[in-house]
Amino acid sequence: MSEPVGVLVVDDHPVFREGFAALLASIDEVRVLGTASTGAEALDKVATLAPDVVVMDVQMPELDGIEATRRLAAEHPDVGVVVLTMSEEDATIFDAVRAGARGYLLKGAEPDEVVRAVTTVAAGGVVFGAVLASRIAEFFARPPAPDQTPFPELSPREREVLDLVATGLTNGQIAARLFLSQKTVRNHVSAVLQKLQAADRAAAIIRARDAGLGR
Repeated sequence: MSEPVGVLVVDDHPVFREGFAALLASIDEVRVLGTASTGAEALDKVATLAPDVVVMDVQMPELDGIEATRRLAAEHPDVGVVVLTMSEEDATIFDAVRAGARGYLLKGAEPDEVVRAVTTVAAGGVVFGAVLASRIAEFFARPPAPDQTPFPELSPREREVLDLVATGLTNGQIAARLFLSQKTVRNHVSAVLQKLQAADRAAAIIRARDAGLGR
């Protein structure tokens, strides 16, 4: 009999986190090594517990699940991440995939679907659930949108500020370039981080450069 899959459960809602961990702990193929309530705590516990798979929520304080997944993929590429979330938005799905998640399930998934995802990802496979898999296929079947503007949720000024942030300029340098006060620039940067759900300036820079800004 093969060794059970070591899992770390990460979610900021205690009831869901502990309930989900208890569900997994009742399954022979899975061994729950621990839980975490934030992305930052997850990174620390991965380093000490060495799980095979991290089941990761998206919306969390301190460090969201997308950025935590990105850092895990860079620092612990042997650890598989299954994103488990309420969100069915295309942007969230593809942010998770780009960050390095190898599985994406909705919180309403049946227990056997979750177990199958965890064991498949532990074995090196990829799982996105039947509904999400069909949406991913539809997305890549669409013709590319001509000249699509990155980050449509940002205002033109916020996108301009993000572009300059991605070039490495400080708030003071951006203020001088755009003839704005440093306080105004700080407000724009804060709005950008919030809208992009970026944990910090470095995370925003990575996303901006991935989208072609800052060049």
